[in-house]
Amino acid sequence: MISRLRGQLLTRTAEGLVEVETASGVVYEVEVPLTVLQRIPTPGAPVELRTHQVVSEDSVRLYGFLDDNERGLFRLLMTVKGVGPKLALQTLSAYSAHRLARALAEKDVAALTQISGVGRKTAERLALELWDKVGYFAIALVKDGAEPEAKRSHDAVAALVALGYSFADADEAVRRVIEDGGADSSEELIRRALQRR
Repeated sequence: MISRLRGQLLTRTAEGLVEVETASGVVYEVEVPLTVLQRIPTPGAPVELRTHQVVSEDSVRLYGFLDDNERGLFRLLMTVKGVGPKLALQTLSAYSAHRLARALAEKDVAALTQISGVGRKTAERLALELWDKVGYFAIALVKDGAEPEAKRSHDAVAALVALGYSFADADEAVRRVIEDGGADSSEELIRRALQRR
């Protein structure tokens, strides 16, 4: 299985199809979500993709992502009945991996039904089966360069999840503390969130 691809980006299309030439001269065609395509460099630049290979009777396809968490969320989506690689790709094209993880954790069916190809039943199935499995992704996908306040809330949510909270409960508790005036440190955010329990 091809799990990582490093080389020079040759082409990219608006539909999310890219070609990567490796050092050995082999050119791979990779499908990427539109949210990943927006962050891929211009043709001619070096690129490294985490990939997921799907082999079927009539084709072999590679799906590419810029980090392990995006690929992990793609794989998690495909564990839901009726969700194959095409729909998983569309889902990650509609929302960034972080936003999608939050929508799933919060069981935001309205947001999920905005995705092309996802009807209400599929959205409900996604939320029901994945809400408790995506907390890690929602936390891990926060950018390292986040604003100090976002970093504090991220750290507080991660700590509460480590203490046994679900991601949705931890996120809500921290949000309520912030709405009530916030805190100067992640430790204070955690303490005040715990006091609300």
